[in-house]
Amino acid sequence: MTKSALLEEVRRAIRLRGYSLRTEKSYLVWIRRYINFHHQQHPATMGANEVTRFLSWLANERQVAVNTQKTALNALAFLYHQVLSAPLGKLDFQHAKQHRRLPVVLTRAEIGKLLREMKAPYRLIFSRLYGSGLRITECLRLRVQDVDFDHGALTVRNGKGGKDRTTLLSRSLHDSLRHTIEAALDVQRQDNSRGLGPALPDALGRKYPNAFRQPAWMFLFPASGLREHPNTGALCRYHLHDSAPRKALKQAVKRAGVLTKRVSCHTFRHSFATHLLESGRDIRTVQELLGHSDVATTQIYTHVLGQHFAGTVSPLDSIGH
Repeated sequence: MTKSALLEEVRRAIRLRGYSLRTEKSYLVWIRRYINFHHQQHPATMGANEVTRFLSWLANERQVAVNTQKTALNALAFLYHQVLSAPLGKLDFQHAKQHRRLPVVLTRAEIGKLLREMKAPYRLIFSRLYGSGLRITECLRLRVQDVDFDHGALTVRNGKGGKDRTTLLSRSLHDSLRHTIEAALDVQRQDNSRGLGPALPDALGRKYPNAFRQPAWMFLFPASGLREHPNTGALCRYHLHDSAPRKALKQAVKRAGVLTKRVSCHTFRHSFATHLLESGRDIRTVQELLGHSDVATTQIYTHVLGQHFAGTVSPLDSIGH
């Protein structure tokens, strides 16, 4: 099997297991990097020793983050176990160093400044990131069926780790969200008149070929154009690409004058968690809303709060001046 044929086999194996398109792209990138690192050798002629060298090189020479190295390991483990049927076994590689960096958190005033500098649909998108603690990809993948106005809830499907969860839906956004849904459904009706519609999960599209006509499956933030589905080749409409809100955020940061902090889409999720804890919400509740598997991941936000979370003050403040 040639290297190009191998990569196509990897692609088929990933899609057979229903992995996300983002995971597919990531795995293929890391497998190509592994092949290039070993001077274009075919992975079938290599094994655990070569994988160990590559992962150690990432840690020692490239000084990648822990999660980056884990992604590379997962990609290569998938390649050898699922495609080449040659499990790697226990690997003794140099692990990337764990650096604990406190997340950047915006104040409520700064959140307000940024939102006021945004226009539709970006104001609603970033309001969702902050109001519901969403990742940017989770927000853009939301469909009409994921909004529950009656219970004030959003359902996040196939989030990080393939998990579903329910999180908060701010009542202050109900009206704007209803307008957004109606606009999205207008786009769907226009597409349906041409026999087209929103992109569907591959298995669902095969089982229910007319599901693209159901309002429940329409994206809240549809893309402006159509594209081919990567699995079926059928023309369909995806959600807005994440490059658009990232660009809008960069412009809003500049206009709002929030220049002393490094602000990204994820900063709004960090701020959501920190402000909930600051308001006295239980850390287990915040963990569930964020979709963290381990409460230890959520605990990083307690360090951001400092004296406000612990209820303590610096001893210097008790000394008279």
